Amino acid sequence: MGKDYYKVLGLQKGSTEDEIKKAYRKQALRYHPDKNKSAGAEDKFKEIAEAYDVLSDAKKKDVYDRYGEEGLKGASSGGCPNGPTFNYTFHGDPHAMFAEFFGGRSPFDQFFPHGGGNDDMDIDDPFAAFGMGGMQGMQGMQQGMGGMGGFQRSFKSRPGNAHGHREKKKDPPVIHELKVSLEEVFSGCTKKMKISRKRLNADGCTMRNEDKILTVDIKRGWKEGTKITFPREGDETPSNIPADVVFVVKDKAHSVFRREGSDVIYSARISLRDSLCGCTVNAPTLDGRTITVTSRDIIKPGMKKRIVGEGLPLSKCPEKKGDMVVEFAVKFPDKLGQSTREALSQILPP
Repeated sequence: MGKDYYKVLGLQKGSTEDEIKKAYRKQALRYHPDKNKSAGAEDKFKEIAEAYDVLSDAKKKDVYDRYGEEGLKGASSGGCPNGPTFNYTFHGDPHAMFAEFFGGRSPFDQFFPHGGGNDDMDIDDPFAAFGMGGMQGMQGMQQGMGGMGGFQRSFKSRPGNAHGHREKKKDPPVIHELKVSLEEVFSGCTKKMKISRKRLNADGCTMRNEDKILTVDIKRGWKEGTKITFPREGDETPSNIPADVVFVVKDKAHSVFRREGSDVIYSARISLRDSLCGCTVNAPTLDGRTITVTSRDIIKPGMKKRIVGEGLPLSKCPEKKGDMVVEFAVKFPDKLGQSTREALSQILPP
């Protein structure tokens, strides 16, 4: 059946955008590993992030509502021609999503006393940390901060707003080429890409260098130019929002074939005699087989013969394949003896 993202967030299908945001806020605060030390909290936190990533995006949510997780992640639903064409995989960082949702600052610093360990506090009533609830808590905070004006000023001076400086801006995407062979596109594969980046330390000011392995699942039939995005995996500094890291699929040069969409082109060199008298060509395939291509007709330079279904998988329906196109190149002799010339002049039509 696949995952029930609504159940993960404690919602019913058909929930509004506002209800989805409130549910994510409640569940993410409840299961954040910094506050919830129970076994499995980290996995639950990531599951909550994935559910919010899908349900907060109108396009993903529409596909999920109609076809479920299987349709969203590219499984066949009602057949390839009419089913969804999504190939969704959650590559996001749940901690980065959490930070973005709360405006780049930790809500725990805002609502929970440092070192309080009050993990049983009602997440929906953050003022419980001050020993008061609801409007009473709000009024108490207003009085302690010089009324509502003081309350607002206290937030303006928080580190997240950089003491009146400009808000953080997200860096432009960092683009990397991801070279894949035609055999890898034919069969699909997994590539692990190592990146080096800067990350903020807990003090929010100093930085460290770290390496991270990003896993890219190359789907069968992916076209050159396909982009795989890892949100916010770039450098992190006190003044920026980390850039997305984007890998762009690039075909490796092949020793035998060249690619045109989902078709593969094989160049067969034949002699002038074979082009006039007929020939047989043994063409290799990407999965290691050999196909025999026979022609009894006269083959002119540049003529092509199409072998249906022997190309690359179609990216939107990998069960189907493109074609192999055998492109004939005729090798002409460099020299002809006089007797050969005379014989050919008698045999060949004018």
